[in-house]
Amino acid sequence: MLKINIVAVGTIKYKGMLDAFNEFKKRTSRFCEVRVFEVEEESKQNSTQKKIEKESLKLQNTCKGTIILLDRVGKLVSSEDLANILSSEAVEGTSEITFVVGGSNGVDNMLKSKAKHVVSFGKITFPHGLFRVVLMEQIYRAFTINNNLPYHK
Repeated sequence: MLKINIVAVGTIKYKGMLDAFNEFKKRTSRFCEVRVFEVEEESKQNSTQKKIEKESLKLQNTCKGTIILLDRVGKLVSSEDLANILSSEAVEGTSEITFVVGGSNGVDNMLKSKAKHVVSFGKITFPHGLFRVVLMEQIYRAFTINNNLPYHK
Protein backbone atom coordinates (compact mmCIF):
# COMPACT_ATOMS: atom_id res chain seq x y z
CA MET A 1 0.00 0.00 0.00
CA LEU A 2 1.25 3.48 -0.88
CA LYS A 3 2.52 5.54 2.04
CA ILE A 4 1.80 9.26 2.12
CA ASN A 5 3.79 11.31 4.62
CA ILE A 6 3.01 14.88 5.55
CA VAL A 7 6.05 16.54 7.07
CA ALA A 8 5.39 19.99 8.50
CA VAL A 9 6.82 22.64 10.76
CA GLY A 10 4.70 23.11 13.87
CA THR A 11 1.32 21.73 14.84
CA ILE A 12 -2.31 22.42 14.04
CA LYS A 13 -3.35 24.62 16.95
CA TYR A 14 -7.14 24.84 16.54
CA LYS A 15 -9.34 21.88 17.39
CA GLY A 16 -11.75 22.53 14.51
CA MET A 17 -8.93 22.48 11.98
CA LEU A 18 -7.42 19.38 13.55
CA ASP A 19 -10.83 17.66 13.43
CA ALA A 20 -11.22 18.54 9.74
CA PHE A 21 -7.68 17.33 8.97
CA ASN A 22 -8.32 14.05 10.78
CA GLU A 23 -11.62 13.52 8.96
CA PHE A 24 -9.93 13.75 5.55
CA LYS A 25 -7.03 11.63 6.80
CA LYS A 26 -9.53 8.95 7.86
CA ARG A 27 -11.29 9.08 4.48
CA THR A 28 -7.95 8.79 2.68
CA SER A 29 -6.95 5.71 4.68
CA ARG A 30 -8.94 3.46 2.31
CA PHE A 31 -6.46 4.36 -0.46
CA CYS A 32 -3.14 4.64 1.33
CA GLU A 33 -1.42 4.88 4.68
CA VAL A 34 -1.12 8.50 5.83
CA ARG A 35 1.46 9.48 8.42
CA VAL A 36 2.10 12.93 9.85
CA PHE A 37 5.49 14.11 11.10
CA GLU A 38 5.77 17.48 12.80
CA VAL A 39 9.06 19.22 13.42
CA GLU A 40 9.45 21.97 15.96
CA GLU A 41 9.45 25.55 14.78
CA GLU A 42 12.78 27.32 15.33
CA SER A 43 12.09 30.16 17.72
CA LYS A 44 15.54 30.44 19.29
CA GLN A 45 17.28 31.84 16.23
CA ASN A 46 17.52 35.60 15.74
CA SER A 47 18.24 35.37 12.03
CA THR A 48 15.41 34.44 9.68
CA GLN A 49 17.90 32.67 7.43
CA LYS A 50 19.14 30.55 10.36
CA LYS A 51 15.50 29.64 11.19
CA ILE A 52 14.92 28.56 7.59
CA GLU A 53 18.13 26.50 7.51
CA LYS A 54 17.45 24.71 10.82
CA GLU A 55 13.80 23.99 10.02
CA SER A 56 14.72 22.81 6.51
CA LEU A 57 17.33 20.42 7.88
CA LYS A 58 14.79 18.94 10.32
CA LEU A 59 12.25 18.58 7.51
CA GLN A 60 14.80 17.04 5.16
CA ASN A 61 15.87 14.50 7.79
CA THR A 62 12.24 13.37 8.10
CA CYS A 63 11.53 12.99 4.36
CA LYS A 64 11.27 9.56 2.74
CA GLY A 65 10.55 8.52 -0.82
CA THR A 66 9.50 11.04 -3.45
CA ILE A 67 9.37 14.58 -2.09
CA ILE A 68 6.60 16.98 -3.09
CA LEU A 69 7.29 20.43 -1.67
CA LEU A 70 4.38 22.81 -1.19
CA ASP A 71 5.60 26.30 -1.97
CA ARG A 72 3.68 29.46 -2.82
CA VAL A 73 6.02 30.09 -5.75
CA GLY A 74 5.95 26.48 -7.00
CA LYS A 75 4.12 25.26 -10.08
CA LEU A 76 0.43 26.13 -9.75
CA VAL A 77 -1.55 22.87 -9.76
CA SER A 78 -5.23 22.00 -9.95
CA SER A 79 -6.86 19.10 -8.17
CA GLU A 80 -6.59 17.11 -11.39
CA ASP A 81 -2.89 17.97 -11.70
CA LEU A 82 -2.24 16.69 -8.18
CA ALA A 83 -4.18 13.51 -9.00
CA ASN A 84 -2.00 13.07 -12.10
CA ILE A 85 1.19 13.52 -10.06
CA LEU A 86 0.09 10.85 -7.57
CA SER A 87 -1.00 8.53 -10.36
CA SER A 88 2.29 8.99 -12.25
CA GLU A 89 4.29 8.29 -9.12
CA ALA A 90 2.32 5.08 -8.52
CA VAL A 91 2.88 3.97 -12.14
CA GLU A 92 6.62 4.61 -11.70
CA GLY A 93 6.58 2.26 -8.72
CA THR A 94 6.90 4.85 -5.98
CA SER A 95 5.90 3.32 -2.65
CA GLU A 96 6.30 6.41 -0.47
CA ILE A 97 5.56 10.08 -1.10
CA THR A 98 6.34 12.89 1.31
CA PHE A 99 4.52 16.22 1.15
CA VAL A 100 6.57 18.96 2.82
CA VAL A 101 4.97 22.02 4.41
CA GLY A 102 7.66 24.48 5.46
CA GLY A 103 7.53 27.07 8.18
CA SER A 104 6.24 30.62 7.82
CA ASN A 105 9.55 31.72 6.27
CA GLY A 106 9.68 28.90 3.73
CA VAL A 107 12.47 26.37 3.16
CA ASP A 108 16.05 26.62 1.94
CA ASN A 109 17.30 25.86 -1.56
CA MET A 110 18.91 22.59 -0.46
CA LEU A 111 15.52 21.14 0.47
CA LYS A 112 13.94 22.59 -2.68
CA SER A 113 16.58 20.86 -4.79
CA LYS A 114 15.71 17.48 -3.22
CA ALA A 115 12.03 17.80 -4.16
CA LYS A 116 10.88 16.02 -7.31
CA HIS A 117 7.85 18.32 -7.50
CA VAL A 118 7.51 21.87 -6.15
CA VAL A 119 3.84 22.80 -6.29
CA SER A 120 1.58 25.63 -5.25
CA PHE A 121 -2.11 25.68 -4.38
CA GLY A 122 -2.28 29.39 -5.15
CA LYS A 123 -0.61 32.70 -4.50
CA ILE A 124 -2.51 33.49 -1.34
CA THR A 125 -1.02 32.93 2.10
CA PHE A 126 -2.86 30.39 4.24
CA PRO A 127 -2.73 30.05 8.00
CA HIS A 128 -0.57 26.98 8.65
CA GLY A 129 -3.31 24.80 10.16
CA LEU A 130 -5.80 25.68 7.45
CA PHE A 131 -3.28 24.89 4.74
CA ARG A 132 -2.72 21.44 6.20
CA VAL A 133 -6.49 20.83 6.12
CA VAL A 134 -6.57 21.93 2.47
CA LEU A 135 -3.59 19.68 1.66
CA MET A 136 -5.21 16.64 3.29
CA GLU A 137 -8.49 17.33 1.49
CA GLN A 138 -6.67 17.66 -1.84
CA ILE A 139 -4.84 14.37 -1.29
CA TYR A 140 -8.20 12.72 -0.59
CA ARG A 141 -9.70 14.41 -3.67
CA ALA A 142 -6.79 13.20 -5.82
CA PHE A 143 -7.46 9.61 -4.81
CA THR A 144 -11.17 9.96 -5.51
CA ILE A 145 -10.38 11.41 -8.96
CA ASN A 146 -7.96 8.56 -9.70
CA ASN A 147 -10.54 5.99 -8.56
CA ASN A 148 -13.45 7.56 -10.49
CA LEU A 149 -15.45 8.24 -7.35
CA PRO A 150 -18.14 10.94 -7.29
CA TYR A 151 -16.55 13.13 -4.56
CA HIS A 152 -14.86 15.35 -7.15
CA LYS A 153 -17.56 17.16 -9.11
